[in-house]
Amino acid sequence: MSCTIAARGLCYTYPNGQPALTGVDLVVGHAERVAVLGPNGAGKTTLMLHLNGLLLGTGDLRVADLPVTKGNLRALRGMVGLVFQDPDDQLFMPTVAEDVAFGPLNQGLDRDQAAQRVTEALDAVGMAAAADRAPHALSMGERRRVGIATVLAMRPDLLVLDEPSANLDPRARRELLQVLDTIDRTLLVVTHDLPFAARLCERAVILDHGRVVADGPCAELLADTGLLAAHGLELPEGFDLSLVVRS
Repeated sequence: MSCTIAARGLCYTYPNGQPALTGVDLVVGHAERVAVLGPNGAGKTTLMLHLNGLLLGTGDLRVADLPVTKGNLRALRGMVGLVFQDPDDQLFMPTVAEDVAFGPLNQGLDRDQAAQRVTEALDAVGMAAAADRAPHALSMGERRRVGIATVLAMRPDLLVLDEPSANLDPRARRELLQVLDTIDRTLLVVTHDLPFAARLCERAVILDHGRVVADGPCAELLADTGLLAAHGLELPEGFDLSLVVRS
């Protein structure tokens, strides 16, 4: 299995002196689906922002064997697609199709090539019928899927999602899971939604105080109530891991 992410001793301190990452060691193989779990302030989003160089820390970090450095930012941002928690951070054009085309056009594709990317990406997330609609007129779940389409249109090797199920009703959450199940990419899913992680990801890592404190099969980590409690995590009351069916 080829390596998509390789981090060793990754550290980052914010300008106010607050340490966020304190020595992250993490290897993610090609085509893996990995949930990144942990309490608030554990460093999950900070780690995510390092993967395409939005933040640059110390230590060693490589994505697809490319060092995450200032000189490699253009290439990295073509390989790593970040999907932010708030889809409105990614949707700013008059129509859905224009939003999805924005990235490919800025990659240098012509309009016909970009239009093909738009069609592919919206089909992948089940939003083809919304191509001519205004993003602000869509539901939260629909905007979330369009936000994913804007990233898929750039054909990244690694898709990183920050709290993808946040603020979704049960139906929209189920539809999002169905969409993500069909995406053939390496996935890194930052989430507090442990049942969502159990359904989507075969592997999980727990971050706490800026470092990886547990790494293993998602179902095994989520079944360890002592481990979860030690790091501020718990499954919803009555949730039965044994009933989770992964595709």
